[in-house]
Amino acid sequence: MNSNKIKTGLASYGMSGRVFHAPFIDTHPQFELTAITERSKNLSREQYPNVHIVRSFDELVAMDEIELVIVNTPDATHYEYTKKALEAGKNVITEKPFTQTTEEGGELISLAKEKGLMLGVYQNRRWDADFLTVKEIIDHQKIGRIVEFESTFSRYRNYIQAGNWKEQDGGMTYNLGSHLIDQCVCLFGLPEAVFADIAVLRNGGIVDDYFMIHLLRCAKAPDVRITLKAGYLMCEPEPRFVVHGTLGSYVKYGVDKQEELLKNGAVPDTPDWGVETENEWGILKMETNGRAFHEKYPSRRGNYADFYESVYRHLRNGIPLPTDAAGVLPIITVIEAAKESSRDRKIVTINRLQE
Repeated sequence: MNSNKIKTGLASYGMSGRVFHAPFIDTHPQFELTAITERSKNLSREQYPNVHIVRSFDELVAMDEIELVIVNTPDATHYEYTKKALEAGKNVITEKPFTQTTEEGGELISLAKEKGLMLGVYQNRRWDADFLTVKEIIDHQKIGRIVEFESTFSRYRNYIQAGNWKEQDGGMTYNLGSHLIDQCVCLFGLPEAVFADIAVLRNGGIVDDYFMIHLLRCAKAPDVRITLKAGYLMCEPEPRFVVHGTLGSYVKYGVDKQEELLKNGAVPDTPDWGVETENEWGILKMETNGRAFHEKYPSRRGNYADFYESVYRHLRNGIPLPTDAAGVLPIITVIEAAKESSRDRKIVTINRLQE
């Protein structure tokens, strides 16, 4: 048995714990899923019979053997629980959104630095098949200079789901916006300004369930027109990505399949994990010398396991963590600016943080 495994504790065993974290921790040879917090149930025991179940987050962070804590609790608790874990001397991965405010995030980053601990954010959709494919197309200039970029999460639930904390706290801009903005910043850098429309469209809604955010003059590509969108009343899905360039366009429908596979009980170390079939690929259309090309473009393989591989390499080999909290904090700043823009109906300039 490898005594140098990263002993890991999960702060909760809801959908996030069952789908996005436990399977990847359990199947990575350098991690050990040591403890899971379940306040009253024992749901994890069936899948992970050797894992210790604790009844509170305080009990979890008090375990001396735990080296890494995953804070995958409701959004409003991220600051409190991350701070507790750091104060207990644990390395931490916090679910997105990292915190509710830039100020809270900065405080946690300072605390982690003071204690010499890792603090990362679970921005797993950097390892989506569709996003990796878009990045390849842009990096290799397959469609020339990019002029327009649209990224959309289409959802359809025309009622308020009882008992779902996401319907009561946080809202879609913090939840899905954290992913869309993070992916966009990875591609184009931080925006100079934001113009946004954020709304509650469903009957009886409490938190925002729609947003359209325009990122203006991004650092690496100031001339690209960028639109990010999500909503719960999109019965007919819009394309996941639309990218227009001077030489052509790329359009992709459908979302990365990993989440659905995990929800259905698939194990992430199976062959062809995260590989899309040809009928799921996006379309690349170009015109060159009067000739039009319209063909499927092979999708890259998606693999959320690469996130935990990056955590292992950081903790054991000192390789920089791509989702280090200091690098992700500007996403919260952009969300705050989007909220202000929508509320005040104006373009909001961002004090661009150092990239």
